[in-house]
Amino acid sequence: MASAQPVVRTDRPQLELSGPKLRLSFEALVSRAEEQGGVEAFVAGLKLKSTLFRNALAGPLDLATLRTLCAHMATVRRRAGPYLEPDASDAFHARIERLIEGREDTSTADARIARFCAEFPQDRDHRWVRDLAAELLHYADPERYPLMQRWVWDTRANTGVLREIWHGENVDHITIGVPDGYATFLVLREELAQYLATNGVFRDVLFYVDVLTAQVYADYISERGGTYLRTDFATPEDPMLHTRRILGLDGVDASGRTRLKASDGTAVVVEAN
Repeated sequence: MASAQPVVRTDRPQLELSGPKLRLSFEALVSRAEEQGGVEAFVAGLKLKSTLFRNALAGPLDLATLRTLCAHMATVRRRAGPYLEPDASDAFHARIERLIEGREDTSTADARIARFCAEFPQDRDHRWVRDLAAELLHYADPERYPLMQRWVWDTRANTGVLREIWHGENVDHITIGVPDGYATFLVLREELAQYLATNGVFRDVLFYVDVLTAQVYADYISERGGTYLRTDFATPEDPMLHTRRILGLDGVDASGRTRLKASDGTAVVVEAN
């Protein structure tokens, strides 16, 4: 299959986003969220999630807390079980602490994420590790770290939200030569924030960007999701279900039952607060 030449890379990535595609996703988001408290309800949920992550990562992690955090990460909770057992958790904690240490210096973000990923096996079963690092950094420090998960942009797979809102014809058959490093995700957030501002969003913009980003990917899941995604994002009767799950807002129910899978495949239960 022939493909167009990759986009030229620069120090500050140049993103060619489609206004019409963004408008469709934003309109769908506002319409579908209306019966569930509006977009503000999802923003409030993300603010609580961020508080949970920030408080948990402010000091030493215990196993129960780490399990709770992982339950709120959609692409992590189905795979991380073997590292959330008592005999493996100490090493897991240490890796997370090294990732978080020095997060005030965003110039080291890519290096710290790469080091974190390198401490795990380099196979398909551990692709979730990148998402784990991205979610920990983002929700513990959302001002400094934008969403950087693979579903936002994965340059190796040439998939993610960035492709879904890329401006151009026949986007599915081109290679978007934009790196999936910190600078790209930061520029993407800046441009989405500017788009939201033109549509009257001026408060809690960082989390509005998160919800809009998740809505774009939720539309992708609905239209072209594969077997794995359909397994994790089933029962689409709720029009906001995909968006909620991508953001990890369905991680723990009132009884303490989580979507986190233990090593034996059973659901992990945490003590409800």
